[in-house]
Amino acid sequence: MNALTFTLKNILKFSVNCSALTPNSLENKSITDIANIKVIYGSNSVPVTDLFDITGSDATHIVFKNTSNKMDYIGAHMSSGNITIEGNAGAYLGFTMKNGEIHCTGSVESYAACNMVGGLLKIDANVGDFLGAGSEGLRKGMRGGTVIIKGNAGDRVGDQMRRGLILIEGNAGDYCGSRMIAGTIGVLGNVGAYTAFNMHRGTLLLKNTPSLHATVQDCGTHTLPYLSLLFKSFKKYNTPFSQLSSQRVQRFVGDAAYKGNGEILILNA
Repeated sequence: MNALTFTLKNILKFSVNCSALTPNSLENKSITDIANIKVIYGSNSVPVTDLFDITGSDATHIVFKNTSNKMDYIGAHMSSGNITIEGNAGAYLGFTMKNGEIHCTGSVESYAACNMVGGLLKIDANVGDFLGAGSEGLRKGMRGGTVIIKGNAGDRVGDQMRRGLILIEGNAGDYCGSRMIAGTIGVLGNVGAYTAFNMHRGTLLLKNTPSLHATVQDCGTHTLPYLSLLFKSFKKYNTPFSQLSSQRVQRFVGDAAYKGNGEILILNA
């Protein structure tokens, strides 16, 4: 069977909520049923067929084509299957995602992997602010799963993150790891100001030493054998992180102003 494919008909004037178009939601539905599903477009509710041409029949693999950064909530609440986005995506990609895999070949707006619980999210270009963070009004960020960013990430990566893995091959913005409870964030590029601000626990794995605020304390250079297990877990992913091997790091802890026990490890110290 061919993948169930949604091809955007026209340039979007408003944001569209795509949360209803996931493998688990569309399982066992006919093309007619899918075409008549209502989605929120701006302030209106419109049938899917008004916005997308629909082809294919295999709902376990959904493809979005001719995409737009106004397509929000793709893969929201997803618990099975695969989604491929051929182009850019909007905000809240993979919101509360529980399982399955999402692959976006373009860039993504803010709040990607927000409140994510499990699964794999891959973004081939850049992503906006609050990657893997908690959504507005909630105090639980990403709680599991894996996110791989080939490009750069915006501010507040992993804000209030509680579990899971975020690997960023490019740069990250300000407040990386802010209010982080647990989990691991890796950045091969540079990070901005206020890294680990109000960090409780968890690990920031960095290639380059950032400018750290006074309440993050330098613990010196160490050899940490447990890193071999962490690096081994990266081997299954297509990313430069899978090539890491050195257990020698410069270790910082903090945020001491928040009684934090988080750690920042600078690779190849």
